Amino acid sequence: MSPRAALAMSLDAAEAVIDARALAAFGEVCSLAPGVLESFEDAQARAVLADVEVLITGWGCPRLDAEVLATAPRLRAIVHTAGSVHAHVTEACWEQGIEVASAASANALPVAEYTVAMIMLTGKRVLERARDYRAARRRDAWLSTPRSVGNFGRTVGILSASLIGRRVIELLRPYDFRVLLHDPYVSAEEAARLGAEAVGIGKLFSNADVVSVHTPLLPETRGLVSRDLITSMRPDAVLINTARGAIVDQDALAEAAVAGRIRAVLDVTDPEVLPASHPLWDTDTVLITPHLAGSQGNEWQRLADLAVAEVGRWASGEPFAHPVRRERLDRTA
Repeated sequence: MSPRAALAMSLDAAEAVIDARALAAFGEVCSLAPGVLESFEDAQARAVLADVEVLITGWGCPRLDAEVLATAPRLRAIVHTAGSVHAHVTEACWEQGIEVASAASANALPVAEYTVAMIMLTGKRVLERARDYRAARRRDAWLSTPRSVGNFGRTVGILSASLIGRRVIELLRPYDFRVLLHDPYVSAEEAARLGAEAVGIGKLFSNADVVSVHTPLLPETRGLVSRDLITSMRPDAVLINTARGAIVDQDALAEAAVAGRIRAVLDVTDPEVLPASHPLWDTDTVLITPHLAGSQGNEWQRLADLAVAEVGRWASGEPFAHPVRRERLDRTA
């Protein structure tokens, strides 16, 4: 008999991620309750929770605290159609032995792809040179291109071997890069297996032509990319941040970028959105994108497909392929 399941997320998230094709796929592996639970407070939601065995969650899912779980005595599994589960999976879920899976690995791929694209583009200085070309309407003296331009032998520093950081290292393998990695939880041997050289955080920032930030935002990583680290970066180096804005000392970054010492690609800022008068908006060596690196558009299908597969595994008695481990929560986003 198929397990009874329900969707718990915002309506916007459900409409984006769970399309008709995904609904049909879920229907083959579980008995899905109609509608979407945006709240666990009303009587209709409580009636659904009373019978549900699997919750398929997404962005905007309410917190599953002890009070909510008391109304869901049959709940045994949570399958999240996005990345981090911190916002809704509480300690009470683990205490009750509820299994949790996440589509974080699926969401990691587009972020890694964005990162690699920006590494390549900044190496060739594509954005600046396209701007100059548009202004001049004539080709530059391309045989006079400085030796600092290009991607051959460039040193890329990866801050954190998170799911995304690991995918970036994997995607960089075909290219002629030297890859440095700083992650206090990764040994030199493991880094070498990934295809990187393990280094201290100081060496990462002072030796890399581009530093890409992939560490989760935790109390101990807030402000991790400090003024001293930014100051130590090579002239014209690039800082890419697709993680969280608060990991970087944004004032120090702005000062260095405005002074023309470093360049930056920021898919995240602190806050999002920056005030209209913030100097980073008007700095030619800084590209700011609207938190678009993660799954969007047709990439949402990958999240739904992973969730369907996980529900199918659980329903057949198999372990999750992408479990969230309680003991690793303090090191993950």
